[in-house]
Formats: sequence, C-alpha cells, structure tokens
Amino acid sequence: MSFYDEDNGKSDYFDGPDVPDKPVKEKVPKGPVYQPDDPEYWEQPESEWEHLKPRKRNWRFWVLVGCAAVLLGVLVALYMRFFTPYVREASICGYVEGIERRGRLFTTFEGVLLPYKELKDTTRVYRQDFRFSIGDEELATKLRQMQYANRPVRVEYVRYKGRVPWRGDENVIITKVDSVDPRAILPPEFQPEVP
Repeated sequence: MSFYDEDNGKSDYFDGPDVPDKPVKEKVPKGPVYQPDDPEYWEQPESEWEHLKPRKRNWRFWVLVGCAAVLLGVLVALYMRFFTPYVREASICGYVEGIERRGRLFTTFEGVLLPYKELKDTTRVYRQDFRFSIGDEELATKLRQMQYANRPVRVEYVRYKGRVPWRGDENVIITKVDSVDPRAILPPEFQPEVP
C-alpha cells in the first residue's frame, strides 16, 4: 500500500509510522532493602541476576577431578620410574666375567663385569660386581669376544629405577662397547709385554 504526498507530488512507499513507539516499562515498586544481619535478607525471592552467579559444583565433579589427578600422577610416576633413565651416558672399565642368554618370552643377555676400579683398589674390601643387561645381540657378541680374549673393556650404559621384562633382569642396560688398551688402565707392573 502506498501513500500519495500531495505537496511534493510523489508517492510515499513507507508503510507505518515514522518512529515506532518505545515499549513502556512498568515501574515495579522497590521493596525495603534488608541488611545481611536481618533474617528477612536471607528469605528474599531470587533476583533477575541470580542466573549470573556462579553455580556451586556438584561433589561428583570434584570426585571426578580428584580421580583424574590421581590417575595422571600415577601414570607420570610409573613412566618416570620404568621408562626414563636417571643415569645416562655413564661408562665403566673392567673385565667381563660372564654373559648368558636368559628369558623365555623376552630373551635378553645378562652379564657380569669386574670393575677395574674395584680390582685396583687394595685398601678396601671388594664390594660388588657390575651386573648388566643387553638387548642387542651384536653388543653381547662383542662383549663375549672381549671375555674370551681376556681383554679389558669400556662399556657405556644407562640406569633405570625399575625393571621391565623386555629390557632384562637388571636396571643397568649396556648401550655401547669399546675395547680399552690395557696399558692405559693397568699399572706398569701388570702391563702385558709387547714384543
């Protein structure tokens, strides 16, 4: 529907009034303002802003959060204990006493090394052998050759806090094997004669 404006001679295509009426807001009479020490303060009906207040969480939510935190802590502790070495790039020199293959499901090589520092020290009682595990057959073969040749060997190893079956029976895992010149570690009276 269009209106014709006779003053300008043009049609007006606007339907309805120029400016819509604003809705009239009913004034709600304000009640008395109570203080927190007044008992009626706590019995007031909910206000229109009540939905903006943070809701109290359910106790089940906090139990779930606590269980998730405990589970995460246990997983991190297990990972740190069994899969992260706490000694890295360590080395020791000595003589290989023996190597054997062990295991039914997980086969590894277990060995014993007589540390040179323990053999050399005559002031203290011999404390213990250096026990280790090897997962690599090539390293085990190299160590066995050194054992049969009765030559000193230098091994690099990592040490874990815990044991897992597929790594071996010991916490110490050999990562590298090198031969050592006996003249470099033995005192002069024990050095082999070189022709």
